[in-house]
Amino acid sequence: MTASSAAAQWLIAANRSSDWSGVRARVLGLGTSGFAAADALLRVGARVEIVESAQLSASDLLAERAQILSTLGARVVVGVDDGVSTECDLLIPSPGFAPRHPWITSAGAATVWSGEQLAWNLRNPAVPWLTITGTNGKTTTTQLLDAMLRASGLRSLAAGNIGVPLVEAIFAEPEPDVLAVELSSFQLHFTRSISAHSSALLNIADDHLDWHGSFDAYAAVKASIFERTQRAIVYNHDDTRTEVIAEAADVVEGCRAIGFTLGAPGRAMLGVVDGVLVDRAFGADRATHAIEIVDGAALPLTGAHNVQNTLAAAALARSYGVAIADVRAGVMGFEIDAHSGEVVATVGGVSFLDNSKATNVLAADVALTATVGQVVWIAGGLAKGGAFGELIGRHGPNLRAVVLLGTDRGLIAEALARHAPDVPVIEVPDGETDPMNHAVRAAAASAQPHDTVLLAPACASMDQFADYQARGRAFRSAVARLRR
Repeated sequence: MTASSAAAQWLIAANRSSDWSGVRARVLGLGTSGFAAADALLRVGARVEIVESAQLSASDLLAERAQILSTLGARVVVGVDDGVSTECDLLIPSPGFAPRHPWITSAGAATVWSGEQLAWNLRNPAVPWLTITGTNGKTTTTQLLDAMLRASGLRSLAAGNIGVPLVEAIFAEPEPDVLAVELSSFQLHFTRSISAHSSALLNIADDHLDWHGSFDAYAAVKASIFERTQRAIVYNHDDTRTEVIAEAADVVEGCRAIGFTLGAPGRAMLGVVDGVLVDRAFGADRATHAIEIVDGAALPLTGAHNVQNTLAAAALARSYGVAIADVRAGVMGFEIDAHSGEVVATVGGVSFLDNSKATNVLAADVALTATVGQVVWIAGGLAKGGAFGELIGRHGPNLRAVVLLGTDRGLIAEALARHAPDVPVIEVPDGETDPMNHAVRAAAASAQPHDTVLLAPACASMDQFADYQARGRAFRSAVARLRR
């Protein structure tokens, strides 16, 4: 057996108590997840090298992280374009590194893990994970689940793609009772052996095709959320692809499949009856009766998509033993996350909605569907392989105008020309120093009283902004200037 294959075999069973001193680990990227992974590896005694392509300035947050890791004993390599050629036993790429990135394909690593896989190996096995993925809605669902668990008196922590890296969450003090875990397709791709207590797949639509290479590859990664689940897998009965995936999932014996639907639920499902969200999966008389969760009219979250998110979170919470009263309390006390559809302001009779988190076509479709009346739509950014024809064909009649910005705005403009040629299109030119301010002013000039200006870009933000939050903040700032 070669040294690299021996290391790979050792890593399969390695945990927090193992002797990591002989492991040569390399982490790609000094972002939040990369820093957390490197810190976790140093905690357990691994030999850590972290590689960052960016040139760092003294005041840069990345430079501060590099200094901390170097002080803790890591070797930090920055400002390189071609990576490093030396072999390592374990390679952990940050989520932005696609599988075909040369730093991954040429690293000579025996094992490639996500930070989430590292967290699984280093976790306390007594703390269960409830995992969630999907093209759209996973953050809201994770936050809802966390609220339900907390309402039941559990010390829950929401982690993963939601903000707190899992490799940081597993060292949290005081230790949580349970983790509500949001997982993106990037994180799932290099994840090998997570065995969640319960897991949910909310929906699947085109997204990140540039990263995964094809829709089939993307769907397969999303489907892996169900593998090895112990108690319950939660699928969307209204999205047949998730139901098919649930039927084929390789789960622990005795694991149940629980569906959720906007219609009346069958047995082993949650759904809606006469406007009331109900549970027909976990009650004693589920063959003939459903348990009322909450009146849909009283939900603090609006839109059919948020009814689905609530049902999925409730299914996971119920699978963990949370009482209906606590599920209800968690829902009713919930406050929506920023950049997910809030009305920022009303100016001259025009409402301005921030849904910067709509970073793909499905999320933009949900946002446009939930918006009443005529819409001036602000869109564009990095398309990630998304196609816009069906989206525009469906919503074209409600579009007063469209303002486009970002690298792939031309793709949306082409789709508009084909499917909604009468809709006016304004493009923010390249080189604009404040593209969002330009877009907001153009949108306001196109809108009429009682219209909505909707930021729902259907694209990622990193071509012009640090992330979707920064894009949303820029939108809010531009609307505030408009009001003044």
